[in-house]
Amino acid sequence: MNEFVIDAQGLHKRFREVHAVRGLDLQVRRGEVFGLLGPNGAGKTTTLEMLEGLTTPDEGRVLVLGRDYAREGREIRERIGVQFQSTQLDDKIKVREALANYASYYRKPRAVDELLALLQLQEKAGALQGRLSGGQRQRLTLGLALVGDPELVFLDEPTTGLDPQARQGLWDIVRQLKGEGRTVLLTTHYMEEAEMLCDRIAIMDQGRVLRLGTPRELIASLGRPSVVEIEFETAPPPIEPFAARLGQAVEAKGEGAATVWSVRMSDPKVELQSLLACAESEALPLRQLHMRHASLEDVFLQLTGKSLRD
Repeated sequence: MNEFVIDAQGLHKRFREVHAVRGLDLQVRRGEVFGLLGPNGAGKTTTLEMLEGLTTPDEGRVLVLGRDYAREGREIRERIGVQFQSTQLDDKIKVREALANYASYYRKPRAVDELLALLQLQEKAGALQGRLSGGQRQRLTLGLALVGDPELVFLDEPTTGLDPQARQGLWDIVRQLKGEGRTVLLTTHYMEEAEMLCDRIAIMDQGRVLRLGTPRELIASLGRPSVVEIEFETAPPPIEPFAARLGQAVEAKGEGAATVWSVRMSDPKVELQSLLACAESEALPLRQLHMRHASLEDVFLQLTGKSLRD
């Protein structure tokens, strides 16, 4: 059995003057939860569409479950499930009816009652779709992606707009899918979600994969496991003089008075003293310092110069 359920090599996609994907290589292993992260405009959606068979690459090759869409598209689509960022359903359709309707398109669908249990929608089986809460509606659209009993599931920002409790419910379902041996490829705008769920993550920008690894490997690649965040009483001064005096990079997040400066450190016990001395020399209007472990957000900022929601 092939180790990779997705094997993409040298993918390019252009839309007139926009080169959305530029020579992208990506391999997703069987049974893993794989995260694809990138700022808006990075090429994530176009990449997903090529992997899902919705868009044909201008150059390169995509094999999904060992097959090529050009020759075996029907066979691939029978074995994958896709949850889009938004799915439009008739408000008057009932939950069970929607699942049963989608099940009729597949030769070997998953039992509707089994799906209702997985999605924790048994009590809503007879409810109208239009009267579901946001979290219930998102679980239903996930159910539509799972109704064909897929080996590979694509989830495009599945928890956007959900409250913390509903988001946790979706996380539990993703973990159960992994426990069943299915492969999940997801995009997300939540770093915590990626860190909690994903076995491996690809960070991409400008149509390319910049770095790929486990969350731990990506964080370790920074080389500085601690971060000191500096908050200010008033709008901070220009960052450059302080960074020059400190002798290392200082990153700014936010705007105006809300700006927070962050400095990565390998040995805070030693380096913190130097930071405080530099802050005093530059007369920085400090409110407080906060120390934390480096995170995926720090990796993302280093690679792209942007936060995930930019």
